[in-house]
Amino acid sequence: MTKKIFKIIGWVGIALVLLLLIGVFHPTWTPRINSDNSISELRKVEINNVELEIMIRGSDRNNPVVLFVHGGPCCSEIPYVRKYQDLLEQKFTVVHYDQRGSGKSYEFGADYSSVSASDHVDDLISITQYIEEYLNQDKVILIGHSYGTYIATMAAAQRSDLYSSYIGIGQLSNTIESELDSLHKCIQAAQASGNFEDVIFLSEMETAIARGEAFAPRNYIRKYGFAARQIDDNKDYITGFLFGSEYNLLDAVRFFAAANKGQEALLMETMDYPISDIVTEINLPVYFVMGKYDGMTSPQAAEEYLKNLQGHEIREFVIFENSAHYPQFEEKEKFYEWICNTFINDTYLTRY
Repeated sequence: MTKKIFKIIGWVGIALVLLLLIGVFHPTWTPRINSDNSISELRKVEINNVELEIMIRGSDRNNPVVLFVHGGPCCSEIPYVRKYQDLLEQKFTVVHYDQRGSGKSYEFGADYSSVSASDHVDDLISITQYIEEYLNQDKVILIGHSYGTYIATMAAAQRSDLYSSYIGIGQLSNTIESELDSLHKCIQAAQASGNFEDVIFLSEMETAIARGEAFAPRNYIRKYGFAARQIDDNKDYITGFLFGSEYNLLDAVRFFAAANKGQEALLMETMDYPISDIVTEINLPVYFVMGKYDGMTSPQAAEEYLKNLQGHEIREFVIFENSAHYPQFEEKEKFYEWICNTFINDTYLTRY
């Protein structure tokens, strides 16, 4: 009987090892879209002497192109984003890429310690040029999310000729003002919940944040509902890593290694050099799309930034009433309606 049990355990162990190996090394792909002239690609492309992972999806490759710049830093959205952009794929060709040293663009053993926002901006400009040539498009709609807005705002200002419009979702602004606003939201929520230990801890952080030495703690922002309200982004990542086709487990290791090594320096750059000081003019239509309950990036600070931003006459501030930091996912139907009304209706097409 004992030998039989050991034999069963042995076979179970072998099966688990095989499943792990399959999870680590299985090929990755993005599912085909079943329509005429559709496009669905997941592959590497060489940009500025490095290989970056790119995903392109749309029901008609001739549709207007939206190019997303992910946040984090180092937090690719490719592992899970497909379920939130199914509507967008009907009317737009949607492009995502993993930034240098992030996700599937991370190479084990490579040194990314000197990578800065300016490197990411150069990569974004180059990948825009590549996409426009590859898809035979004159211009694309540029969308930054969270930290991605830091990169995208600079690219939009530097090369407005490449883009038809810029959309900042969870837009960065004056970093200290934004972080203080987020801290105060958490303190008020903790007071309302009667969590006075949290109130004391958070209040003690105010001086360091005001000096630009710290960020509002993200675990408390999540705790009080100022990160995501309608989705569970952490669960989305785990599900994508385990069951999605775009990432395997080795890619998940790349993802976490990149975040562990690269986030802090890039975040401190946004604190030391706020985007509201770097970019004061964009000669494009500019739209800031913010969730009402966003505590990762402050809607109030973003609105103030937009008011002071010079350039094109079109500058619109859009609030999604039921969202926090991910309005494009938390209210995907509303976001789809908004982006279609803004960029596909006759009024926009006759003006631009």
